[in-house]
Amino acid sequence: MPPLRLLLLTTITMLAFAANSILCRVALAEDHIGAASFTFIRIASGAVFLALLLLIRTRSYRLGGSWLSGAALFGYAAAFSFAYISLSAATGALLLFAAVQATMITYGLWSGERLSARQFIGIAVAFAGLVWLMLPGIEAPPLLGAVIMIGSGVCWGLYSLLGRQASEPTIATAGNFIRAIPFALLLFLLLGNSENTSSLGLVYAVASGALASGLGYALWYLVLPQLPATSAATIQLSVPIIAALGGVLLLDEAVTLRFALASLAVLGGISLFILSKRRV
Repeated sequence: MPPLRLLLLTTITMLAFAANSILCRVALAEDHIGAASFTFIRIASGAVFLALLLLIRTRSYRLGGSWLSGAALFGYAAAFSFAYISLSAATGALLLFAAVQATMITYGLWSGERLSARQFIGIAVAFAGLVWLMLPGIEAPPLLGAVIMIGSGVCWGLYSLLGRQASEPTIATAGNFIRAIPFALLLFLLLGNSENTSSLGLVYAVASGALASGLGYALWYLVLPQLPATSAATIQLSVPIIAALGGVLLLDEAVTLRFALASLAVLGGISLFILSKRRV
């Protein structure tokens, strides 16, 4: 792939991932839609988009993925939606990213991976930044929302671990979205009747599912083979930053000193861990 095209597609992909936080936050914060309804529409529209994409590309469709991965995907999406009832776009994206990385690092340690001194320092700095963000105070995020978002990140980390061996990631992702629909439908049937949903809320949810999620994942799997492993991991550090900028520019959210320092520590620590990993 030509370098300029690779740069453009990678940039669009990171913007799409960050857009999930912004779309979800504005939809829920302005009461355009409820969390259960947003989750169901996001998953369903993502499944439709990915299924159509595969049908156009391959002229056939077979159900990939697994029910376990579908359940993990649903857990991520549902917790993501409910967390953004109270969290800002920036804080939610940072907590999500930190929880994803922590889950995958924990799995690596459990599997017998050894840490270098730099990796240990990176983890310690990132953990300190997360603790600093969560300390009680006027600038601390709502505890319940933060815990729910951390749970979302754990689910996404598990989903990523389950999908590492997929030979055809786009097919697996489409299948996982389809398998997540029954879980999301059940949540919607339990809670959706008590939620208000406007036409704008539907637009936000479909945009999150079809574009930010479906198209975003399809583009990511297109560019991923073109990127070195360390570069691919490091590039994803941009997502919380983009979400923070989007929150400031589009949602009038304030970036506090505590959040700025915590972000520097968390993203810097994770970056040090990633960049040191290849040298172990």
